Amino acid sequence: MAIKQLSIFVENREGTLVTVTDAIAKSGVDIRAMSVADTNDFGIFRLIVTDVDKAKQALDEAGAFVSVTEVVGVAVKDEPGALAKVVKLLADHNINIEYMYAFITVSKQYAYVVLRVADNAEAEKILAENGISLVTEEDMAKL
Repeated sequence: MAIKQLSIFVENREGTLVTVTDAIAKSGVDIRAMSVADTNDFGIFRLIVTDVDKAKQALDEAGAFVSVTEVVGVAVKDEPGALAKVVKLLADHNINIEYMYAFITVSKQYAYVVLRVADNAEAEKILAENGISLVTEEDMAKL
């Protein structure tokens, strides 16, 4: 049930994000969530999109260095303590979160959180068993 994320290696220089986002736009793919982590020289631009294959092809054609990674998506109530419950649950089961990012849905009832962990299947099992709603690629595409 993991969702696919695009990770794009980008140089930290003027115009790089324009090239990447323009390629995705021209492919007709929508970006649903994103995160940028950077250093002085480069960054990793992580995206959840409506059509991974189409976006990856467009990025490959634009000369971008892109990989596809499976991540876990969860829907948490948009209320204090909801994310803390998810993080604690994973920690209690010795599942380390390598990174995460989130966004609020239009309805503002839920925040969608993207988690990168070493064992997606185990994290999903634990979360589902404890009443945490998992998010699929289809769910993201419908937003």
